[in-house]
Amino acid sequence: MTALTTEAGSRGSEPVELPWRVLPDYQCFGCSPANEHGLRLQFRHTPDGGIECPLEFDRTFESYPGVVHGGMSATVCDEIMGNLLVLRLGVSVFTTSMRTRYIEPLRIGARYRCTASTDAVAGDQGPHTAHAQITDAAGQAVVFVTGSYQPVTPEQTKARMAMSDDEIRLVDEALSALRAD
Repeated sequence: MTALTTEAGSRGSEPVELPWRVLPDYQCFGCSPANEHGLRLQFRHTPDGGIECPLEFDRTFESYPGVVHGGMSATVCDEIMGNLLVLRLGVSVFTTSMRTRYIEPLRIGARYRCTASTDAVAGDQGPHTAHAQITDAAGQAVVFVTGSYQPVTPEQTKARMAMSDDEIRLVDEALSALRAD
């Protein structure tokens, strides 16, 4: 069973191809389509240079009856902000802090949209700031998040992630392609 559903053809343009998908056993909880227990987020580019994803949580992620656990909305926002920065900068980043403001609880079975934006520019050393918000079907913001992220080198990636040298090479090649664009 898919724990979180996403709708194809959201407002944005083309789907986002994340560099992690070059890994043969990619299992990210947030965005891997292969993780049967994950969120399976599907990002699309927005006209303003950000990314977005549609959301609809089922009861797998319930907190109070009929309410999505607040940690799930924070997870979605962290995932979308971090991936936006990776796409924008062409390097891996790690979250250093996040501030979340909840306006309304998310409801199980309701449709939402999460969008992320940043002013980060490739080549800057960081840390970088990104913003995310989750809006309901009426376009009202229900969650605001600001995150700070630190870029990491391939050597730091190797020390912090459980990846083989071949996997690091594959991801670095995919990131290099982003930097070349």
